Amino acid sequence: MQTQPNLKLEYLTHLATNGTSEDVDTLMQLLITHADLAAGKLIDYALSLVESAPGSERIKFYLFHGQPVQRNFAALYFKRRGIERPLAQAYALGLIDHQQGFAR
Repeated sequence: MQTQPNLKLEYLTHLATNGTSEDVDTLMQLLITHADLAAGKLIDYALSLVESAPGSERIKFYLFHGQPVQRNFAALYFKRRGIERPLAQAYALGLIDHQQGFAR
């Protein structure tokens, strides 16, 4: 299986380590345009590398305003970091279910 040019790990990790809002937008858009398991795993890994405040804030935006798949990956991002407040808020608003926000 050949990786599509815009889904190469080097490119995705470059976006994640830059961590700008625009970079996160690109990663989140790729979740929509490449909705297969392999792409999801690569993008999930890349999102886990986002450390910048602007990147984290943009992921939070997707937790509240993204499409369901984007909200799911945003929830994973915060759950892995043990940041529960945005997860609790999203859950209270019915944007994610208990499993997405709090299951271990």
